[in-house]
Amino acid sequence: MGGISFPGFLRYYALMHALVYVLQLVRPDIGLLLEFDRAAILGGEVWRVVTFLFASSGFQGMGLLGAVFFYFMVRIAFMMSDALEEEWGAFSTSLFFYAGVIGLIAGNFLLNGPMMGSGFLLYGAAFFAFATLFPDVEFLMFFILPVKVKYLAWIQAFFLLVGILASPLMLVFFALAYANYVCWAGIPLIRGRAKLAESAYKRKQFRKAQEPVGESFHKCAECGRTDVSDPELEFRVGKDGKEYCDEHQPE
Repeated sequence: MGGISFPGFLRYYALMHALVYVLQLVRPDIGLLLEFDRAAILGGEVWRVVTFLFASSGFQGMGLLGAVFFYFMVRIAFMMSDALEEEWGAFSTSLFFYAGVIGLIAGNFLLNGPMMGSGFLLYGAAFFAFATLFPDVEFLMFFILPVKVKYLAWIQAFFLLVGILASPLMLVFFALAYANYVCWAGIPLIRGRAKLAESAYKRKQFRKAQEPVGESFHKCAECGRTDVSDPELEFRVGKDGKEYCDEHQPE
């Protein structure tokens, strides 16, 4: 099984994206030649099934801003790649990305028209997974403001929701694109929290069972039994002024 493992998959994925961006500076139309196009694929341009993952045609012409974006994108991709592989292992992490790629291909085939830059959604799934596993990691926004990654993930989720509301068909596309996150991180998160809640409930029930059912009126000074724990017992006060059950009455 290790033969299909691809350690550092996201690292190479980000570098390929950066390479295509640089090539666009020389040949601006290269992104359009690589983007997913169902009609073109069915017409014989089968390379688009793979190259759309790296096409960055949606960001052409951004100049310096685009270069800065890709610089930080690559750095963050490297960090997420290492963190996910450390948590899941290279094999499971590779399957996570393979599932994401398959979801993107299926979504593009179902979508009526090309989804420009859809390959970037693989980063989105990785970011959600990273935020789920390491929610308290902080990023410096604008190099000054520390923000926990879990809040950035909520912002990303908000924009996804806006996109779905604007075009309900995108729900199917995003469901396929982020199915890997749901399977690898979302469902385990829900199960983990459910187990924590169940454990907390059991602990509460256990502590409750250890508590006395009610206040006792009689208690044996010898055995400690009470009229609550043993309602059938009879209690009498001994010569020493202490109370005893009928089984431990002093002579």
